Amino acid sequence: MNNATHFSAEHTLDVAASPEAIWRLFADVSGWKSWNAGIEEIQIMGPFAKGTEFNMKPPGQDAFTSRLTDVRENERFVDETCVGDLVVTVTHVLQKLDGGRTRVVYAIDARGPEAEHIGPAISADFPDVLRALAATVS
Repeated sequence: MNNATHFSAEHTLDVAASPEAIWRLFADVSGWKSWNAGIEEIQIMGPFAKGTEFNMKPPGQDAFTSRLTDVRENERFVDETCVGDLVVTVTHVLQKLDGGRTRVVYAIDARGPEAEHIGPAISADFPDVLRALAATVS
């Protein structure tokens, strides 16, 4: 990888819902666009399980394909998107808290050409997405 760069960031929100309730929203990939304004179109090509790919189109942008690389029910899922030598990994974690609450963590790791620019652009809406997720599940 020539001119390889790296970017990582993490966004967290405590939500008044159980991990199981949030997981139901995560597992319903076709429904993501109802609470994630960064998705215009989305289609999963199989079950919500490790190895399954999905196509996603952000508003005003080209569609891309991502692959689920880790899926642990009610705990976490990880998706990976490769565009040339750029690899973007997004980890979504559910941490059970007291009182029926859950800490939701979105973490991004981007490696490769232009990662220092593309990573922040991808993760810029994570706080808004987390708030919308919380509003949908609560």
